[in-house]
Amino acid sequence: MGYSGASGGHEAILAAEKLVERRRYGGASDWLGIDQITDRLRLAVDRIMGEGGLWAPELAARALRQSEGDVQEAAQLIRAHRSTLPRVAYSEPVHADELKVSRRISPAFRNPPGSQLLGRTLDYVGRLLDLMPEEQAKARLQEEPEPAVNGHGHGHGHGHGHGHDGEDPRRPPRLLGLLRSMDMLVDRRQDGDAEPYDITRSPVRPGIPRSARLTAMARAETGALVHLWYSNTFQPGRHNHEFPGEVRHGTLPVRVRHPLTGNPVTVADVRVTEVETIDDLDRAEEDRTRLDLGYGMCFGHNERKAIAMAGLDLLVHREAGRGDLEQEVLLTLDGIEASGFLEHLKLPHYVDFRSVLDRKRAVRAAAEKEAVR
Repeated sequence: MGYSGASGGHEAILAAEKLVERRRYGGASDWLGIDQITDRLRLAVDRIMGEGGLWAPELAARALRQSEGDVQEAAQLIRAHRSTLPRVAYSEPVHADELKVSRRISPAFRNPPGSQLLGRTLDYVGRLLDLMPEEQAKARLQEEPEPAVNGHGHGHGHGHGHGHDGEDPRRPPRLLGLLRSMDMLVDRRQDGDAEPYDITRSPVRPGIPRSARLTAMARAETGALVHLWYSNTFQPGRHNHEFPGEVRHGTLPVRVRHPLTGNPVTVADVRVTEVETIDDLDRAEEDRTRLDLGYGMCFGHNERKAIAMAGLDLLVHREAGRGDLEQEVLLTLDGIEASGFLEHLKLPHYVDFRSVLDRKRAVRAAAEKEAVR
């Protein structure tokens, strides 16, 4: 029975693939250019690179076009392509303080060290559908002056281009330093996780280092990550008081060792979103005189993901293995794996279902035989 449906199936599969190609490459509208996708759909491109685990905007745009806008399918294409690439070098560690920020806000402090750099955001406007014609929108842009780089963050940030005492607003000091100077933070720094855990080469299971959890969340599907954070934050019995201490978006350099000189050489810049979340320690086993801090960083501009990531980093640590949260973080958030399992359900399961039916018939026959007795 398992092979009866395979007869002629190859031709049907090829025909189905042709239908996809005709829709992908045909149609009455113009072919979408790669530059159009990277410029106009940049947030979708960022998500694809983050979930695919590869910084390659043009390839991500190509994958988005091939998948007809399916971000999850595009991320799978990128991850599959990544697995075929040779590893020619290992990048050098880069400190996050090297981030050249284009946006930096601190919801926790009115006047944090450095400037509030609002940057590009829709956080303070209503979600209204823009029905303005394209020509009118372009004309409006030409008439309006270019906005200042450093807007008034939260209505109280610095509107000029300099931070406190002449500091570079693109590299503001961290709120973390201020909290440490106030002796308000617990110290969770450990020496046993110096090298980042490579989840692409080593198994992922509960009990692995923090770097592995952060890497897994950085590649996680954004919606699944946000849902898990939200459901645990508002779970009955939990009393979390999270405040994003800082939300940053900007570029970080990528450096490798020159094969001849051995000196570090910057070969690229990647955009990342970084979040440090503060939480109030209020449990009996915790130091209630201090605060704890969670961390999140991901490719591209994806503040929703980075905030949820930092929150889950805190929640997993505070749970300390008493529940299943770490396992959920490590094993259920990979959208490509989850989608792969779901998609396989559409493939032939004739033999499996036949065995289920046979077992049911056997149970029914045994019950009827017992009833006769």
